[in-house]
Amino acid sequence: MEKIKVGVLGATGTVGQRFITLLEDHPYFELTKVAASERSSGKTYEEAVAGRWKVSGDIPEKVKGMTVQEVKPGLDCQVVFSAMDASAAGPIEEEFAGAGYSVFSNARSHRYDPDVPILLPEINAEHAAVIEYQQKSRGWKGFIVTNSNCSTMGLVIPLKPLDLAFGLEAVNVVTLQAVSGAGYPGVSSLDIIDNVIPYISGEEPKMERESLKMLGRLEAGKTFVDASFKISAQCNRVFVLDGHLGCTSVGLRKKPGVEEFTAALADFSGRPQELKLPSAPERPIIVRTEEDRPQPRFDRDHGEGMSVTVGRIRPCNVLDFKLLILSHNTVRGAAGASILNAEFLKAEGYY
Repeated sequence: MEKIKVGVLGATGTVGQRFITLLEDHPYFELTKVAASERSSGKTYEEAVAGRWKVSGDIPEKVKGMTVQEVKPGLDCQVVFSAMDASAAGPIEEEFAGAGYSVFSNARSHRYDPDVPILLPEINAEHAAVIEYQQKSRGWKGFIVTNSNCSTMGLVIPLKPLDLAFGLEAVNVVTLQAVSGAGYPGVSSLDIIDNVIPYISGEEPKMERESLKMLGRLEAGKTFVDASFKISAQCNRVFVLDGHLGCTSVGLRKKPGVEEFTAALADFSGRPQELKLPSAPERPIIVRTEEDRPQPRFDRDHGEGMSVTVGRIRPCNVLDFKLLILSHNTVRGAAGASILNAEFLKAEGYY
């Protein structure tokens, strides 16, 4: 099978670096172009990230000597993965989509656009149908698809089977979020060591708004209708490198027992598992029964970082059940999610 040429926008940042490593030897995609800001363009990739390579492992040999391009259409590829900062991503992603590129964005710039899906194929594969309306209404040959905020990603995966089986009425989540979620250089060591920072700018509204859009429905192929359950989020930055942990309580319309509640999570799978996509974990949700799990250090890499781990499932005195939810914020919560979206849309014939 001839591989599809892809590029990475914002390739020198931490999420861009994660894209680089996850695309190495990918069965569907061949990374042919890397692009970044004027500070980096014209340099080799190795020169551009010297002293700033922050993911595990070395820079892939094929990428080291690539010349970093300017972030503008004209790149020799069909698909682009955007790891750009939201402050710049919006209009640039639109330029690429208008020029015929399939754009898979990790930025928040277009998540709330009425014709752009926040796609998570295990959860809302049917939302991809809005792409046709997006292309017609905007006159684009390409399209934009986004993935959610990293903290939202880990939450909605277990919420989906609970909603299907029992009906969600209310969700309360308190997050303990890793420092890698702040990018590089991120949070100062003097701020985070021996400390918890009880505020992450914009994070709580993102979780609340994105969850409702993602778990809502698409009507007539063009209108998103939010889910109707209530959700409240409180977000904290903690001294952990990778892995966002959510202390979650849920209220349900139907009242299952603990075994039925647990089985709904453990037995869940979605369209990526049916299609056996390369980045799809065999088990999107892993249930741990130990009293002290999940823990970021031990559980964030399940499913090569693409599985969500839940544990400490028990009755809640305020809502119905409480549980802990752990996800790898830069893999499932960022670059890995975009790559899975691209695999899914390829398998479904969107490009």
